[in-house]
Amino acid sequence: MKKATKVIALVFGVVLIHSCQKDTTFLITEKSVGPLTQDTKTSDLESIFVQDSVVGDQVQISLGASPKKFEVFEKGGKHLLTLTASSDSIPTIENVRVMDARYVTEGGIGLKSTFKDIQKKYDIKKIVTTLNSIVIFPKASNLYFTIDKEELPENLRFSTSDIEAVQIPDNAKIKYLMLGWE
Repeated sequence: MKKATKVIALVFGVVLIHSCQKDTTFLITEKSVGPLTQDTKTSDLESIFVQDSVVGDQVQISLGASPKKFEVFEKGGKHLLTLTASSDSIPTIENVRVMDARYVTEGGIGLKSTFKDIQKKYDIKKIVTTLNSIVIFPKASNLYFTIDKEELPENLRFSTSDIEAVQIPDNAKIKYLMLGWE
């Protein structure tokens, strides 16, 4: 009877340890996005996303070149990530655009987050104004967030001048979340 108790205790311990491990499938850190790292080679994408579909830029492939852009889809068609490769002799992932709201940063910021959420978790280094959006670059981070100008007050939507953080509404939603490695 004691042997059965020890086996049950061992199994319970293994299950407890396994359940305490953090699931990183959709975690964004400075050095990783889910299973991808800044050292991931484009040639390894198929094996990393074996349960998903990886699609390379068909124009590049038809020209006989290695694709520079890849899209990763779940086996049901949901777009997870868009990846841009470096131009190195052995291409690695240079830029990741998050397409799925399940991906979140260590601070809990994802595509369902707002400008207020960004400000709570990050100090802002700069805000760049483009024709249709603003791009927010946090200090000491490889992340950047894009907010559509439609989220701004009407008087700022068509402005080409610099937009300050105080002009951005707290409830402005993130349109794009990206991570760039160099």
